[in-house]
Amino acid sequence: MSKKAWGGRFEEKPEAWVDAFNASIHFDQTLIDEDVQGSIAHATMLAHQHILTEAESALIIETLQAIQHDFHEGKIEFQAALEDIHLNVEHELIKRIGPVGGKLHTGRSRNDQVATDMHLYTKKEVQTIIEYLHTFQQTLLQLAEQHVETIMPGYTHLQRAQPISFAHHIMTYFWMLERDQTRFKEALARIDVSPLGAAALSGTTYPIDRHETQTLLGFNALYENSIDAVSDRDYIVETLNNINLTMIHLSRFAEEIIFWSSEEAKFITLSDGFSTGSSIMPQKKNPDMAELIRGKVGRTTGHLVSLLMTLKGLPLAYNKDMQEDKEGLFDAIETVKGSLRIFDGMVATMTVNTDRLQETVRQDFSNATELADYLVTKGIPFREAHEIVGKLVLWAIQHEMYLLDVPLAVYQDHHAQIEADIYQYLQPDEAVKRRQSYGATGQDAVRHQIKVAKTHLAQHHTNA
Repeated sequence: MSKKAWGGRFEEKPEAWVDAFNASIHFDQTLIDEDVQGSIAHATMLAHQHILTEAESALIIETLQAIQHDFHEGKIEFQAALEDIHLNVEHELIKRIGPVGGKLHTGRSRNDQVATDMHLYTKKEVQTIIEYLHTFQQTLLQLAEQHVETIMPGYTHLQRAQPISFAHHIMTYFWMLERDQTRFKEALARIDVSPLGAAALSGTTYPIDRHETQTLLGFNALYENSIDAVSDRDYIVETLNNINLTMIHLSRFAEEIIFWSSEEAKFITLSDGFSTGSSIMPQKKNPDMAELIRGKVGRTTGHLVSLLMTLKGLPLAYNKDMQEDKEGLFDAIETVKGSLRIFDGMVATMTVNTDRLQETVRQDFSNATELADYLVTKGIPFREAHEIVGKLVLWAIQHEMYLLDVPLAVYQDHHAQIEADIYQYLQPDEAVKRRQSYGATGQDAVRHQIKVAKTHLAQHHTNA
């Protein structure tokens, strides 16, 4: 068993299974790059402040880089007895260069060290999530541009409501992801803060320069309060919440993909690359990728709630409970990145069955509102028009036909002002075309929406 960094005060050593329970190395080795990055900045600053010599600092930095390289090459196996990434790296450092390696921890604590690692990691990963969101938005824009003229049934309560442009429906998800991207970017302001130098909770007596390590690590700001620096996990909660909202948006889209690809709908056909088959039913083509994404929201929601419950009763400053912030965040980040990549590929390769969609909107009553609006143009109050159309729909259902099939004589029996132009007025394409209010589903309005969306994406790229 390796010597404990904190063992001087203890007479007994914990048993191996206690060490295993206490250890986080099996998951926080994910932070190896951030841990080395933070330690290099700290060593650099210590030399500039004459706490280390330049030679000591250079040797420590060179050895840290070698440890990082060897870890990625699989040449180092970290130990649970050394608990976490910080003590494992420090142990390896001292093993390689002797007592000078023990000087690296001057003026810092594992409390501010782990906080620094987590800020660096979260900042890096949130920037990657933003890039993935941007890429998926581009795919949605391309799909929308191809299908401005494609008409589909719009739904409320999963009941056919009104005909809409397929592009308009797809653009709804673009704007959901736009809000997601904005939330992540806003959160970066609270992630991009350096806790390094706060030490355990009260700062340090050594003449360190926190502003230098802030600059070296690329942080935009410093924590003003050393207790807050080591106890703050708000930025992780916020990141988990943002991830969860994104996953919920993907889940809603997944639900529609699943329905659209069903035999009952046949609105789209998923590519073989994003589908699976059945081990017993040879004809099956299952939307398993969409179903998995829909299911993974349970994980991300669980991680968010778990951390909230961990934090709710914690006194200041650092507590071991905070070790529980990592696994959930790591998993949630990998989950949302994987889901965005899968969804991007799934949407980019799916086929929109335009003929089927066109057929569908001609075999329903989604143009009933058009009939009511037509009557309003004849000077009939909308509420009266609504009742007339309701009775006409009931008549059509009873006679097993749709509004476009109802004889003109029947229309005129219900209201004399209905004329032969009603059949053109009720055409799904015409119904969509008339909706040109800002943000509506009319083709020209959708083209303008796409133009605005492109401007948003261009601004994101410029500000990146």
